[in-house]
Amino acid sequence: MADSAFFTLLDHEGILAVRGADAAKFLQGQLTCNLNYLDAETSSLGARCTPKGRMTSSFRIVAEGDGYLMAIARELMDSQLADLKKYAVFSKASLSEDSALWVRAGLDGADDLLGELGLVLDGQADRVARSDGLIAIALGQGRSELWMPAERSAKVVARLAGSLRQSSLNDWLLGQVRAGIGQVFGATRELFIPQMINLQAVGGVSFKKGCYTGQEIVARMQYLGRLKRRLHRLALDAEDLPEPGRELFSPVHATSVGEVVLAARAAEGVELLAVLQDDAVADGRVRLGEAEGQPLRLLDLPYVLDSDREIQR
Repeated sequence: MADSAFFTLLDHEGILAVRGADAAKFLQGQLTCNLNYLDAETSSLGARCTPKGRMTSSFRIVAEGDGYLMAIARELMDSQLADLKKYAVFSKASLSEDSALWVRAGLDGADDLLGELGLVLDGQADRVARSDGLIAIALGQGRSELWMPAERSAKVVARLAGSLRQSSLNDWLLGQVRAGIGQVFGATRELFIPQMINLQAVGGVSFKKGCYTGQEIVARMQYLGRLKRRLHRLALDAEDLPEPGRELFSPVHATSVGEVVLAARAAEGVELLAVLQDDAVADGRVRLGEAEGQPLRLLDLPYVLDSDREIQR
């Protein structure tokens, strides 16, 4: 196993569970992703939106038992649970926070170890493998998540520690930045529509599933609108991490031209994802916090935006 392989405990997120006979029907009307695509071997990214198409949360969702588990930022858990319960009162669906029942780890370069645990992934993003209550999810680029029932987690984590270097959450989030996977946190709640963080490009939005809260706005933007703000990866020569929601500026406008989505320390400086206006990107002069703030450099994302392919989902 490569020396660079590592694992990280993902305690920055919690687990929201939706179970019952109507769980799929209920969530299908709430989420951007298509639950018809989910099965024992497939997971998905997704978001929940306001009627105006603004994301109140983003998540990874996986089928489990008689329902679904959603991993979301912990600071959003209470508000999402309360909001969803309002809509679930007439459905045969129960909602709960199950964070205490699961322990999650992010793994980088550890497919061989997962195989030793009976969890064989083919490397394709969103694929799921299961063995003896454990759930492994491929994220692509050699990254994966391991979901462990809490009562078994101590032994499994010890097994991981015996073969892998345990690394910081920052190292895991740096991989997320480099994969171009945006995420909603408390500071960016209701700030972005899904296409602004490229969620449609990574399988988190379905344009064939029918109605869900915010669907009209999201679909209109995809088919008829011209999106003027989207996710980009940037580098910053600094030590301090800019928080989600921190504004970015450009000489193109006197006001903010974007916001930080997610940032992590790299070997040199900071790498981050940010939603930026197209004209500021074309100009290339982007600064943090104020018009005369620290300059940022644009970096490549690992995927190409293709609206024709995106609407096939």
